[in-house]
Amino acid sequence: MLSTDFADLKAYMADNPGAVIEDVARERRVTPRAVIEALPPSMVRIGSGEHFAAGMQDIAGWGEVTLIVHTDDAIFEFTGAVPAGEIGRGYFNLMQPKGLHGHLRHERCAAIAFVERPFMGKVSAFVAFVNVDGGIMFKVFVGRDETRALRSDQLVRFRALADRIAA
Repeated sequence: MLSTDFADLKAYMADNPGAVIEDVARERRVTPRAVIEALPPSMVRIGSGEHFAAGMQDIAGWGEVTLIVHTDDAIFEFTGAVPAGEIGRGYFNLMQPKGLHGHLRHERCAAIAFVERPFMGKVSAFVAFVNVDGGIMFKVFVGRDETRALRSDQLVRFRALADRIAA
């Protein structure tokens, strides 16, 4: 991406920090990673994808969160606890027989982004696992309490994980 294009994207994201990342990427013909990197620095920290397993293990202890997979064709949302997992046979395997389970290609994770920004009139916080192509594998959002505020216990864990991975 040309530096002038990135400067334009940064200006756009500064004015529209709550824009849907995937929509901006599609409209501007850039990767979702580029959109995340264009957010104001106070809203994003990015660490290496080599911490995928450690990040997922930590998230497994957060309790109820919302995991989102956003593709061109659908937005899948799962609200509940992310199960613990382990690496085996080339995948990070979510070890649970029901609810959220599956096999994640952890070696394709190039970066882990920690994003705190306004979204639809509220503060949001999420971890985006970014693949080697600059796409978002999935996002894990800090949960909300009964007043729809971010859960303070999870926000503390989110920030601590960001401190370890994106220092």
